[in-house]
Amino acid sequence: MGRLVPAVTRALDILELFLDGDGTLSAPDIVRKLQLPRTTVHELVTTLAARSYIVQVPGQPGRYRLGVRPYQLGSRYAEQLDLAAEGQQVARSVAETCDETVHVAILEGTDVIYIAKVDSTHAVRMVSAAGRRLPAHCTSVGKMLLASLPEHELGSRIPDDADLVAMTPNSITDPGALREALTSIRQRGIAVESRESNPDVSCVAAPVRDRAGQVVAALSISVPMIRWSDERRAELEQLAAKGAAELSERLGHRSVA
Repeated sequence: MGRLVPAVTRALDILELFLDGDGTLSAPDIVRKLQLPRTTVHELVTTLAARSYIVQVPGQPGRYRLGVRPYQLGSRYAEQLDLAAEGQQVARSVAETCDETVHVAILEGTDVIYIAKVDSTHAVRMVSAAGRRLPAHCTSVGKMLLASLPEHELGSRIPDDADLVAMTPNSITDPGALREALTSIRQRGIAVESRESNPDVSCVAAPVRDRAGQVVAALSISVPMIRWSDERRAELEQLAAKGAAELSERLGHRSVA
């Protein structure tokens, strides 16, 4: 592997500074944050501005913000993203950590469609397949996705008089009860489903966001009841949230601390 080029590294360090704060910086700010010589910063800033990576803030002499070039590069990167492919990679990583079945799913109407799946290596595991469609209200991924909808859109998809199918005796079939569950999910940022789609399996799920911050998918971990406990659920909730955050980052989302 070749050596890193110091000048390029410093230029990238400068660009990454714009990810924090209000997105504007002056040359003295950069000198202070990166502990670089003023002359070096001046030369790098001049070069970045000449290539449209940064531009001066109108009405604020000496302050800069990101220019059009990073946006163009980001847009090209986003065009090349494949949610299913990225989801499969992250699902594999999560499954290797917990050795349980991991899914990534999207919402279509009132159903979820699994677009990525990695199996557990245990003899006893959830049996499913990518491409499978299930009622959203019976699954953790589905409830996570429904909870992310604006209220008017949720109401149009699942009206108060909706006839919700039951996949098991534990399935939620009352729209009012479903809305209460979705309110709790919004507050926690995690969905849990206990034997609602399969009498022998429980699941946890977390939201996946795109670069605009919109929820576009959900990542879940499914566990047979023989390995399910409150302690295990808490562990998997954290792992699902971490995996969903990683997939979101791959899609260009940047969480706000």
